[in-house]
Amino acid sequence: MLSISRTSRAILGAVATTSALAFVFWNPAAQSADPRRDMIKSLASSGPNSSLGDQAQVFDRFVGTWDCDYSFHLDDGSVRHKKGELLVGWILDGRAVQDIFLTYPSEGEKDRRIGTTIRFFDTALKQWRIVFISPQFNYVVTVQGGSIGDRIVLRGVDADGAPIRWSFNNIEPASFVWRGEKSHDGGKTWKLEEEHHMKRRTG
Repeated sequence: MLSISRTSRAILGAVATTSALAFVFWNPAAQSADPRRDMIKSLASSGPNSSLGDQAQVFDRFVGTWDCDYSFHLDDGSVRHKKGELLVGWILDGRAVQDIFLTYPSEGEKDRRIGTTIRFFDTALKQWRIVFISPQFNYVVTVQGGSIGDRIVLRGVDADGAPIRWSFNNIEPASFVWRGEKSHDGGKTWKLEEEHHMKRRTG
């Protein structure tokens, strides 16, 4: 089972500070002399650090903006769909990748949903470690893993203690499918909870 280590807690602090600014560094016009934005400008990196070697490609291929068709599989068998976007970029001198998951408000909703992830390659474990937080829902989870064949598979434990498995599937230059699964029998069987279809935004 995974736990939030000292490293992960440090990452969470950086994520909590930056998530509210929602990737300002993607928009140079939004950057000004305001010293409150200096941290964001220092956070961004134009690409991966050379120290990552071949591991950089695991997530570098996702850098950019993606239009998302989110689908949530409910316990009653129904599927709820929502639209949104995913923004991905390198940070911390190219030693980590940050993404922001945005879900547009549905009719009758006032606020969008927003969560952010920090991903970095742990050179001691030889695995990618991921911390995801959603402050709106008081949610934090850590997973780890890496490439398995033509997929990326990440495993961890959800807030309720149940095993979870997140995966990137059908990866193409302009599309991929993200799946979130959960097990209620110690990993013997898995239930699909989320399946998100992503298409790269161009132009």
